[in-house]
Amino acid sequence: MQVFDTYIWISDMHIGILSLGRSTFDVEYAIEKLAAMYVVLEQSGHKISGSNLLLCDEAECEKALLEMQKKTLDIVLILQVTFTDAKFVIQVANTFKQLPLAIWAVPEPRIGGRLRLNAFCGLILASHALGLNQRKFSYLYHHPSADDVGQVFENLLNGKYQTVKNLGNKVQNNCQTLAPELQHLRIARIGQHPDGFDTCRYDKQALQKLMGIEIDELDLEDLFQNAKDLSPATVEYYRKQVGSELKNLSSLDSGEVERSIRLAGALDKLAKAGGYDAMAVRCWPETFTEYGSAICGPLSILGEARVPCACEADVYGAVSQTIMQHVADQPVFLVDLVDLSDQDNTGVIWHCGQAPVSMAADKTEVQATVHSNRKMALLYEFTLKPGRITLFRLSQAYGKTKLVIATGVVLARPMSFTGTSGVVQFDYSADIIFQAILDSGLEHHMVLAYGNFKQSLCDIAAAINLPVIILGEDG
Repeated sequence: MQVFDTYIWISDMHIGILSLGRSTFDVEYAIEKLAAMYVVLEQSGHKISGSNLLLCDEAECEKALLEMQKKTLDIVLILQVTFTDAKFVIQVANTFKQLPLAIWAVPEPRIGGRLRLNAFCGLILASHALGLNQRKFSYLYHHPSADDVGQVFENLLNGKYQTVKNLGNKVQNNCQTLAPELQHLRIARIGQHPDGFDTCRYDKQALQKLMGIEIDELDLEDLFQNAKDLSPATVEYYRKQVGSELKNLSSLDSGEVERSIRLAGALDKLAKAGGYDAMAVRCWPETFTEYGSAICGPLSILGEARVPCACEADVYGAVSQTIMQHVADQPVFLVDLVDLSDQDNTGVIWHCGQAPVSMAADKTEVQATVHSNRKMALLYEFTLKPGRITLFRLSQAYGKTKLVIATGVVLARPMSFTGTSGVVQFDYSADIIFQAILDSGLEHHMVLAYGNFKQSLCDIAAAINLPVIILGEDG
């Protein structure tokens, strides 16, 4: 495999194209964006090989890859049109080990509706997976209709936006020991992480050695059964709590709402019975396809009660939540960064509908809603309140444990995307943050808390002898 070596770039290229999408997103809109990207490709003057069709399933991807192998190519370009996992990206990288690899993800407007593409998050998953495989690549997140897209596209092909491995730096301070509250944490992992989500892999032995963390691996089916077996009195208790926060519950499917409420009760009961500091839960597709509701709302409820739960069975995310909750002494929120814009130097932090309700900009405006893709209850929907924030993750990027930190301010802006989201102005420009994220190979989940906790987190890093990456500051 090519391991962060220097490629030889040429001016007239034969480009192999693979256009990736996922059918749970807005396919019609994705096809429209893909067509605009192909206009740029055709106008570039380079030779293009590959179908202009959106590849949405494994069989289509495999067929396209086989056809690509018959060509004599100079570079492979993945068009990240919607969110996808990184499984196929790694397959492409391994198939074309000796060729440069580039990924172009397409932005979408912040107009207050659903995340129709979520291509940025797909790029982050790909970046992390490629980093774990020690594979350099070039990246672009740019509108195909932008005035400068021709030049920017050439810059992409010629390696101007190539990743540079960042493993972080050790920090020095007077902290000698880790706080007792962070030693010997107990985490419940309920179900396995989704396929292709290398961002959610974990090393049980490494966590035990690092902080004495114990991981109990539990079955998702048992959680479902425990939810079904909750007593009517317990269900009513959580129903009253949710009803006091969400005035429009009656507008949603009552069966789905009750099943979600039961999940909240089952998770809370499990945490107390097992003495768990946090939980990492496989949230899809089975909660929708087998159980019949969303778990996002329950994770909001548990988060507000300071029982942090990471979705997508993200164990390192759950550990990160626990650390941040201890440092900040407040509820925390596991977020995706789903957009960055150099137009106003802002990004959007988001998740389906699971932020603690105390983070709402206006609690009177908090709404109950359904999952934007799966169309099932129960989720919380609101805009995050303005204020200074810290983002944090215990990361396994490039296969090396480290702490990653970012700081900024949530602005008073309208909702960018449905769910729970906020517009962030980082302490460094969006371009610098974008480069830092890709160079660090960061996972797609980070933990948000209100306040500036950079120094406290650096103290923890020093106590457990880990390097730190401060996004925008270290590079």
